[in-house]
Amino acid sequence: MELYTAILTALAEYPWLGEWFTVFVRPLFPVLAGLILFRAIRSLLRVPHTPETWGQLSLPNGTPAALTHWENIIGRSRIADVQLNYASISRQHAALCRDGEGCWTLYDLRSKGGVKVNGETVDGSAPVKLGDKITLGGVPLLFLPQTAADHKRQEKERKKERPVVIWPSFLWLTLFQILACLQLMISAGTECSPVTPIAFLGLTAVMWLYFIALRLGRCVGFEMETIAFFLSTLSLAVTASSAPGSLLKQLAAVVLGLLVFLILGLFLRDLGRVQSIRWLMAAAAIGLLAVTLLLGNRKYGAVNWISMFGMSFQPSELAKICYIFAGSATLDRLFRRRNLSLFIVLTGVCIGFLGLMSDFGTAAIFFVTFLVIAYLRSGDFATLSLICGGAVFGAGLIMKFKPYILNRFASWGHAWEAASTTGYQQTRTMSAAASGGLLGVGPGEGWLHRVAAADTDLVFGMLCEEWGLLIALLAAGSIVMLALFTVRACRVGRSCFYTIAACAAGSLLVFQSCLNIFGSVDLLPLTGVTLPFVSNGGSAMLSAWGLLAFLKATDTRPNASFAIRRGNFS
Repeated sequence: MELYTAILTALAEYPWLGEWFTVFVRPLFPVLAGLILFRAIRSLLRVPHTPETWGQLSLPNGTPAALTHWENIIGRSRIADVQLNYASISRQHAALCRDGEGCWTLYDLRSKGGVKVNGETVDGSAPVKLGDKITLGGVPLLFLPQTAADHKRQEKERKKERPVVIWPSFLWLTLFQILACLQLMISAGTECSPVTPIAFLGLTAVMWLYFIALRLGRCVGFEMETIAFFLSTLSLAVTASSAPGSLLKQLAAVVLGLLVFLILGLFLRDLGRVQSIRWLMAAAAIGLLAVTLLLGNRKYGAVNWISMFGMSFQPSELAKICYIFAGSATLDRLFRRRNLSLFIVLTGVCIGFLGLMSDFGTAAIFFVTFLVIAYLRSGDFATLSLICGGAVFGAGLIMKFKPYILNRFASWGHAWEAASTTGYQQTRTMSAAASGGLLGVGPGEGWLHRVAAADTDLVFGMLCEEWGLLIALLAAGSIVMLALFTVRACRVGRSCFYTIAACAAGSLLVFQSCLNIFGSVDLLPLTGVTLPFVSNGGSAMLSAWGLLAFLKATDTRPNASFAIRRGNFS
């Protein structure tokens, strides 16, 4: 507190100190942001992702076929995990799946030639163990462990994938947070509250405590968390400019979001446990939306807020996590078409509730996420085309019976023609963004925060105005980089559940970011969705950290992810 008082006193006695400080840090912020993100993003994109070998099938000619996933499709198809070019083998003949305890099960995928284990015909599925003879369409295979030489070679290759040392990025981020806090104090002047340094100091402490605790647990690979902490720092800065009274609440949201990230990540270790509560998560998604519809308050035209005990939150944000959890599935679950049908029903109910709530931005996010999950679960473009056609038809019916909804999108594409009415927010956002230039006017020095929803729906404009276009693009680009890493990592994913969940979460984050950014500058309709990790809002922050846990689960580098149990097949 004495340091805080001394800083304010010095700024009051020597105003030129604040002016020169702002001039100095404006070009320094994008440099620091680049240093923070460079190591993390480079490490994520340079990971070679060596396939893990969990066992092998010895072919009739003695050639080994490696099993590089926990769930492997065997067949004649080019996309099969183990391709067997025999006329008697179906395109997708069988599946060999491993559970979290290392036990294997063989499934007959309605093959024409049949499946046998040790001469016994498999009706549906059967357990298999090392040394068993598997016959597919008359083709004999021997189920064997990975050889010692292959295991040694794989471990040597995987050691090369060890993540970079990330503590330098944490140091740069700490300096970034200190300078941002000082700049915000200078901007606030005599009205500065001690809450500002307390909040930034709290975030710095939480960040380092997290890093130290996991390093003591021999965990490595903090690239995703580095990006998330950087974006959360921008969120605190935006909140300090627009709503200083909510600063501690936003810090609490970051801490709670980090806890959700850890708890969900640890829960994902056990696929059996995950599968046991999928329908509970589906019920939770429906329940959260139903309660909002019944008890929610209308805000900005949508019934998506619930107020309790003086606090308000958006259950639809938490419903995103539950929805992805319920929609993802392991390979053995994908064989049952009934499960996909039930998932379609779940999607229809969720989007129907969101439509009744007039929350069309979130409804669009759910629908895009559904398309990603449905395609990964079925691979059927024809079915998805019919679903898209039905969605367009349903949207048309809604517009016919509720024509007032069109008024919300009336200014799309010509906001300047309605700058004082329906295009008020977009035109002010574009003006503020243009005034910020490449470096921005300085944190706390902008004026866009006086416009409604500036720190939520229009937060990209605030970033451009106060922090500059460079940092705004770095913030948006870092979210895209998370999704790109996920796509690359999923190629060697251990389970379909991790692959589907991560692709869905990554797609959701990117699509939601596009809606927020392009909507604020009139390239898309302004739908009222937040920018992940950056917008002011506790529910949105919890959701963003929770979705990050799904992305983290795809990281198969040794000790890089707490979300997947390692284990060897031997």
